[in-house]
Amino acid sequence: MPRPVRRPGVWPRPGCRAGGSPPSTRPTKSRFTRVCSISSKPSAWPKPPADVIDRVSAAGGRIDDHGRLLFPRALVSRALDELPRTLTLCGQTPDHDLDLSGTNVHVGTGGAAPLIADLDSGLYRDSTVRDLYDAARLTDCLDHIQFFSRPLVARDMETPQALDINTTYACLAGSTKHAFTAVTEPETVAEVSEMGAIIAGSADAFRERPFFSLNSNHVVPPLRFDAQTCAVQAEAVRRGIPVHVNTFGQLGASSPVTIAGCLAQTLAETLAGMINLWLVDPGAKLIFGPRPLVIDLRTGAMASGSGEQALLTAASVQMSVFYGLPNPTIAGATDSKAPDGQASYERCLAVAMAAQAGCNLVTQACGMHGALMGVSFESYVIDNDMLGSILRSLSTIDVSAETLFPAGIAEAVRGEGHFLGEADTYARMETDFLYPMLADRRTVEEWQADGAPDIRSRARLHVRDVLNTHYPDHLSGALDDTLRARFDIQLPRDVMGAP
Repeated sequence: MPRPVRRPGVWPRPGCRAGGSPPSTRPTKSRFTRVCSISSKPSAWPKPPADVIDRVSAAGGRIDDHGRLLFPRALVSRALDELPRTLTLCGQTPDHDLDLSGTNVHVGTGGAAPLIADLDSGLYRDSTVRDLYDAARLTDCLDHIQFFSRPLVARDMETPQALDINTTYACLAGSTKHAFTAVTEPETVAEVSEMGAIIAGSADAFRERPFFSLNSNHVVPPLRFDAQTCAVQAEAVRRGIPVHVNTFGQLGASSPVTIAGCLAQTLAETLAGMINLWLVDPGAKLIFGPRPLVIDLRTGAMASGSGEQALLTAASVQMSVFYGLPNPTIAGATDSKAPDGQASYERCLAVAMAAQAGCNLVTQACGMHGALMGVSFESYVIDNDMLGSILRSLSTIDVSAETLFPAGIAEAVRGEGHFLGEADTYARMETDFLYPMLADRRTVEEWQADGAPDIRSRARLHVRDVLNTHYPDHLSGALDDTLRARFDIQLPRDVMGAP
């Protein structure tokens, strides 16, 4: 195998300084805000949708001589001052509520993969609505996967409406965790909202505690609104559904090749979407979603597991935290095609950096492979352990007279010479340590005597056990009858219970 070619200026050198990832200082963050201001002519929006023009113009915006929409600086500043800073994404049960204030970190699934690694053959095949339901009920049992964002496209659905209705149903039937779903056409928003109301008991109950939100990408970079998505977003806001206002510029392709330039454009695009929906409803439940992506410029393929992606992701999160807005990001979508060493180091690097930066919702943090093209159930189980360790690493260290333990240290020095028999050691053994579900901590001898199993084989056994035994029933009986009578639910009822 040829050695990688060293390139001046990029090759990491001994003694790389920590803590310098941009934008790490307040002056730098303020400079990004000035540069990405969507009021200047170079960043005006060509051919915007008529309803967006009307809203922004009524708030002081204008169309320039070239037909491009300009956002006045005063409007941008006012929106940044007045956009809601607190948001709770509700689960179907309150124990799954997600508080997105401050730098609270939550991790979960995500994506729109067209493929799934078959559990029997290990080969990728087209994903189906049953696969989506199975993914939901598998992750329902994994404690460190804290929300279920639709990771798969149900490719057996024949129309956009059928896809959106059945995606929402499968997500909600498979887990009581908060679900992120997607809607293609504005008219379907009313239907998924009605589904939520039926499950909640009434339209008012669902508006009070909406247990799913809409993932949506309102921009075709660079700086072009997508009219249909903008209409979907506006309708969701009117119905009280939380909306993820996402942008996905690709560094060097649909956004500038520099990390700073890509970030500035992405922030401008995301802010424009936030302002548009804030003008629909100043109290809208909005999630600020700058999600810039990196490609391998040698091939044009995604480079989700690169160091540049981890750096760019962390920088976008820092800016979201600077604005104080509820925020998501993509981190963990490895380029590897299987649950292997490459998948592990790429995913852990990206998720850990996003979490340490304070991201509220780290999506694609588990299970995603092939640069967002495929999902592995085995990886969900493996990554659950990884996510637990990352979340544990965010804990603050309790420093007090009790935890510094000076008397205990002196006693151990004078006595047994260790702390293994101490009452405090026994007590904290159960409270201060997170033990992995799958990771193997046995001795080498014990492991070899057991046939030297790898983590993937152990994960596969766990997946089979869950899928053979865990069938959530919170939407069963008369409630499911009502949903199937009202909507074209194509997930067979006979796959939703033990055979």
